[in-house]
Amino acid sequence: MGFVLDTVGKIIAGYLQKEVPGYEPFTPSDPERLRGLIEAGDVLLVEGNNRVSGIIKYLTQSTWSHAALYVGAIDGANEPDGEPHVLIEANIGEGVTTAPLSKYYPYHTRLCRPVGLSYEDRTTVCRYAINRVGFGYDTKNILDLMRYLIPLPIPQRWRRRMISLGSGDPTKIICSALIAQAFGAVRYPILPKITQAASRQARREILHIRDSSLYMPRDFDISPYFEIVKPTIVRGFDYTALHWADTTKPSPEVTDDTDPFPEGIFETPEAPLAPVAAFEQDSPEREPARDLAA
Repeated sequence: MGFVLDTVGKIIAGYLQKEVPGYEPFTPSDPERLRGLIEAGDVLLVEGNNRVSGIIKYLTQSTWSHAALYVGAIDGANEPDGEPHVLIEANIGEGVTTAPLSKYYPYHTRLCRPVGLSYEDRTTVCRYAINRVGFGYDTKNILDLMRYLIPLPIPQRWRRRMISLGSGDPTKIICSALIAQAFGAVRYPILPKITQAASRQARREILHIRDSSLYMPRDFDISPYFEIVKPTIVRGFDYTALHWADTTKPSPEVTDDTDPFPEGIFETPEAPLAPVAAFEQDSPEREPARDLAA
């Protein structure tokens, strides 16, 4: 029976991992800028294009369906061309694996950076994820896999719980739990549950760590503790250097040195004021003020 469940689970996982044809990112990544800016501990969000990505984006109402942790070059993990693996990620049907940064060059991505994380804690986060490379994926637990094959309308308040249903490794892998657990190892917040504690002396906020199975890729995007880093802007952006397809060359008005708007063209002439004497002459005489006490 275990062999049958394992076989069926692998078939379902393979189906969910198949890419949907015709995908074209609205804004693909700039490889050179991304590679020169990304740092250890950064979270790379990805707009995936396989079947499970579409379902996750529907359940989470977000652009992002996948998240990977950048840890720097990993010893012994390289592509055939020598490119080092620098990402730790968890995929359905595969488990925790490593990947090169170039894997997501063709995709729409977003870079989320933890703010103020010390070097020691950053190293701990990365080491936590690296030590879990090779963790398996329980394909026997087909309950977690089959729910992604049912495109039923799910109320918004139940969508996060829908992802966390079931048990075993599949649930923890799908919901960005690996990255959430890595940051949880150094007590770095993502989207903690906040309650107010009142006392006679002071009122303060108490942060509660959510269960890791409830985290989604979009949580790193909307977290107040992660900075959104856009390589195109950080490295310098000049909109005047862009070449638009519908404009072959700048118009003469733009390249001409003369000012098309002479000085004073937009100034409104002041209306002449009426003579004070004439105004007083035409105005009726005012009656003397009456004494209210009279």
